[in-house]
Amino acid sequence: MRKTTIWQTTRKALTVSALAAMVTGGAFLTGGTASAATTLANACSGTVNGGMGDTVAITGTSVKELVRAGAREAGTLALWDVAANDIAKVNTISVGAVPNSSGGTVDGKTIGAAVRQAVKETKSWGLGLDPNKTLNSIEHKVAGSCGLTTVATNYVAPTLPAPGTTAPQQGGNGGGTNGVAPGTPNLLPGGNGTGYAPPREYGNLPVAQPGVAVAPGVRYPANSPLPGEGGPQYGVPGADGQAGQGADVRNAGNAEALATDGMPGGDVQLPMLLAVLVLAGVTAALVRTWVLRRVA
Repeated sequence: MRKTTIWQTTRKALTVSALAAMVTGGAFLTGGTASAATTLANACSGTVNGGMGDTVAITGTSVKELVRAGAREAGTLALWDVAANDIAKVNTISVGAVPNSSGGTVDGKTIGAAVRQAVKETKSWGLGLDPNKTLNSIEHKVAGSCGLTTVATNYVAPTLPAPGTTAPQQGGNGGGTNGVAPGTPNLLPGGNGTGYAPPREYGNLPVAQPGVAVAPGVRYPANSPLPGEGGPQYGVPGADGQAGQGADVRNAGNAEALATDGMPGGDVQLPMLLAVLVLAGVTAALVRTWVLRRVA
């Protein structure tokens, strides 16, 4: 009687332990499945929203026509309709993940490689005489037509200090502000190490000294030790004891004056007087003719 009671008690304990182990294992399995989220895109191009770390996947239907076109262009006598129908049966094709930032991209090359592997795994008998060449053609076609932009919906941008406030001390025992050397930029809190604040003091920056203007007479003194007597004279008529034109200055073309008979240049000659009288007479006759013609 006592042995039977001990056996029943032991059996009950084993049963409870087994049930507890099953419940615990089921809880672990459920938690692991829930943590691995997948963001499914209905097209192989455009924008897809998801949480950071989520797997990004596309449907086989979204690349069905691209697979058909790639198999047709392969030149391997592929049955492209069969290959397209086989890839359309694939529910999800993993192509990447949402980064731990505000967003990122999944380029066409990555999507093309994933679709190529998915078509290969379907073991479609419509890939033609050279399945590897057909797969390469499909990959090239998908890579040139696809590309996704990922946006993390749960991303929170780092906060920056308000204008006019100082950044918290980063530590250190140096004599500079916030534990850094004077004149060096300060790292902003919460950043990724690429943002800098302007230095607090600019006293150690080099400054150009203003120049001093000097009078021309001082910079170019004459033959006198006293400044301000005038600049040097070079090439000026009369300088260095030259009177008028120098020996090396001549008229353009080396022109020379014609010889005269020595008469004064201000006298008016007889031919000039006759010419003036004739011109006056002709002018008077023309005026008289025009006036009489108008009166008539």
